[in-house]
Amino acid sequence: MGTQAAQGFLLLLFLPLLQPRGASAGSLHSPGLSECFQVNGADYRGHQNRTGPRGAGRPCLFWDQTQQHSYSSASDPQGRWGLGAHNFCRNPDGDVQPWCYVAETEEGIYWRYCDIPTCHMPGYLGCFVDSGAPPSLSGPSGTSTKLTVQVCLRFCRMKGYQLAGVEAGYACFCGSESDLARGRLAPATDCDQICFGHPGQLCGGDGRLGVYEVSVGSCQGNWTAPQGVIYSPDFPDEYGPDRNCSWALGPPGAALELTFRLFELADSRDRLELRDAASGRLLRAFDGARPPPPGPLRLGTAALLLTFRSDARGYAQGFALTYRGLPDAAEDPGPPEGSAQTPAAPLDGANVSCSPRPGAPQAAMRGAVCRLREKGPRRWGLPGAPEEAGPCGTDGPEGWPCPAPPGTSRLRVLRQATGL
Repeated sequence: MGTQAAQGFLLLLFLPLLQPRGASAGSLHSPGLSECFQVNGADYRGHQNRTGPRGAGRPCLFWDQTQQHSYSSASDPQGRWGLGAHNFCRNPDGDVQPWCYVAETEEGIYWRYCDIPTCHMPGYLGCFVDSGAPPSLSGPSGTSTKLTVQVCLRFCRMKGYQLAGVEAGYACFCGSESDLARGRLAPATDCDQICFGHPGQLCGGDGRLGVYEVSVGSCQGNWTAPQGVIYSPDFPDEYGPDRNCSWALGPPGAALELTFRLFELADSRDRLELRDAASGRLLRAFDGARPPPPGPLRLGTAALLLTFRSDARGYAQGFALTYRGLPDAAEDPGPPEGSAQTPAAPLDGANVSCSPRPGAPQAAMRGAVCRLREKGPRRWGLPGAPEEAGPCGTDGPEGWPCPAPPGTSRLRVLRQATGL
């Protein structure tokens, strides 16, 4: 990473598609491979009940038997977090990925993240080794203490590259499909560093690149693949105010089927319109008060224009929708005139910042590997400098350095980036 990470990137805070690859975790052309459409897997409703894939790892405890902890089926009576009388991995607190409670170990660890191969949002291509010689992505690069996934995507998109890679929480690299062709995949769990600019996102790992297609969260595009995914602008970050975006959709076939995997707009002034591309006729319109219906939506048009506008106050997670072309033009009837659709309940567990416990020393982390000891709704952002305290709830009093139990992996607090 080294020298290349310090080059350029002064515009970091300021669209082409790839063919699916066998090693990809979730190409935009292969949405059926993924059970998650949020970057942190908060929407995962699958059935993995061990911390590792295919029966590996430790067994999860049932959520209706975890009342002694912060999260249980009793704390989720309406099922908004997906908890219940089962032991499937979930993410009820907006953490960086799904997790579950496990039988407590001698080290006092009573929860673990789940490694779920099918829970990677489409557009995330996987975790790759970056040895630095040569770099895994050969384009422009730089660092930022405010790095998020979309900050890096936007930078590489503006530079005209197909791929964006995040590394070590604060570094961004751009590259092309040819870079990925010679890349070497790493275990998904190696990309475990929290983004410096967003405590609910992962930005690669130590010598590990989390690689994305730059079309994720773009504000415009022309989509002609037989199936795919369209995200709201700036996804997986929240969309901002005064956005005016459009996407042309024309897959092979006589009709289209859309399925909204996520829909969360700020209010009725933030609006998504679906229009027939040939005539401009309005087919459907959804906003923060009138979300789309659950399940697939069939439209009897072969070409669609989607437009999204937010007002001057708009900030929300946005939407993710999958589409596919259909051979026949049968269309679902629209809602009756004047009818109202039931608004979708927003996901709880948003990231909540918290301050250090009064009197807790601002101890130096000095690269210690830390594991969260208390699983609960309170979280800090990352330290702003290498001598500041780490995340609250670490092993020991909040803000204290903690030893690393042998064989465990957790966020390693790196020195503050110096590229900006």
